[in-house]
Amino acid sequence: MTAPSTTTASRKGGRWIEQWDPEDEGFWKETGERIARRNLIFSVLSEHIGFSIWTLWSVMVLFMGPEYGIDPAGKFFLVAMATFVGAFVRVPYTFAVARFGGRNWTIIAASMLLLPTIAAFVVMEPGTSYTTFMLCAVLTGVGGGNFASSMTNINSFFPLRKKGWALGLNAGGGNIGVPVVQLVALGVIGASGGPRVLLGIYIPLILVSAVCAALFMDSIASVKNDTGAAKEAVRDAHTWIMSFLYIGTFGSFIGYSFAFGLVLQTQFGRTPLQAASVTFIGPLLGSLIRPFGGWLADKYGGARITLWNFVGMAAATAVIVMASMEKSLPLFTTAFIALFVLTGLGNGSTYKMIPGIFAAKAVQKGLTGEEAAAYGRRLSGASMGLIGAVGALGGLGINLAFRQSFMTSGTGTGAFVAFLVFYAVCFTVTWAVYLRRPAATASPAAATSETKPQLSYAEV
Repeated sequence: MTAPSTTTASRKGGRWIEQWDPEDEGFWKETGERIARRNLIFSVLSEHIGFSIWTLWSVMVLFMGPEYGIDPAGKFFLVAMATFVGAFVRVPYTFAVARFGGRNWTIIAASMLLLPTIAAFVVMEPGTSYTTFMLCAVLTGVGGGNFASSMTNINSFFPLRKKGWALGLNAGGGNIGVPVVQLVALGVIGASGGPRVLLGIYIPLILVSAVCAALFMDSIASVKNDTGAAKEAVRDAHTWIMSFLYIGTFGSFIGYSFAFGLVLQTQFGRTPLQAASVTFIGPLLGSLIRPFGGWLADKYGGARITLWNFVGMAAATAVIVMASMEKSLPLFTTAFIALFVLTGLGNGSTYKMIPGIFAAKAVQKGLTGEEAAAYGRRLSGASMGLIGAVGALGGLGINLAFRQSFMTSGTGTGAFVAFLVFYAVCFTVTWAVYLRRPAATASPAAATSETKPQLSYAEV
């Protein structure tokens, strides 16, 4: 082990770390852990506000009355466009971390949230054109990009053994921005009757997050973008397999966050306020439990936790189907909230799998030590943006499935049956790719040199 004194982080320009080796336990205890935790705290703050701004219009449209002249289909499209843009910008946001530095890009990304918030503050009144509202909703998509850059940045700060907890806490703190903006919006709009008060609250909070990033965060100089890493990540089958699994976990979380209230209103006749008084509970619990999913993945392996989590999601969905057919609102609501909790657990465990998979690939390539750790960081960082983007697009798919189900049958039952089948497919893929034991090799030598790296995927 290298002595901590020889690997102590040094700075250039005040906020750049030139040497960073979190896998060195001496360095981690002496210097690394303190720096990593500080960056994690302010990364969570920025990502949290980003999620709130991203989902801002999912709340605001509920309080745009007849005087705004927008029908329910038009309101749905406003929210859908915010979801789509938030997913799309996650790819460039991922690579921005290495291009500008984690601290510098966090400042930029946080500051960019002012654009959609101030724009909405200016135009939010009856008589404004639908096109203008659409542009404001599209601009909120930049908040969805914060997740990708934040996760890529924090991934570089923590050792592999701590990544599940750190990434889960970072993502969970960000995800909780969804129920928080729902609660704040309900309180503010319900009390004052005007959405501009809500926007006025978030404008200074955005400024605080940008200033805190400038004062307390760091950039790691060794984190670099290279076209080779990006191309290798795109060509790697695991990037697309994990994208598919992340549709099942995060795609479900964000899709249900947008849709839950609308489903309650449409299928069970709840008023907007009745629905909103319940809908925040699911995103809140799903966000709070995400770090626990990462912790379980650290302890038992992300693939194992993900596998059984999909079993739980399928079971909860089956109960929802039953409740939907029986028109039982209490059972439906309880099962839906349980499903939210499971999406949170799955978010933590699937994201823990990503760095573990590429660390295992480094072993298969014969790499060791810092060389293996650097390979894992490069490929996992390059793949995270794409995986996060595809997962977020799953949220759009969920809302489109609900829309089609209600149009054809008047209930969401058909959509839930489709989700149940999808979770079964996710279970099968997780087992087949990451947990199924490979066939025994013919020679003992092959068994020791080749089989073991294959089995290491079960530990991711």
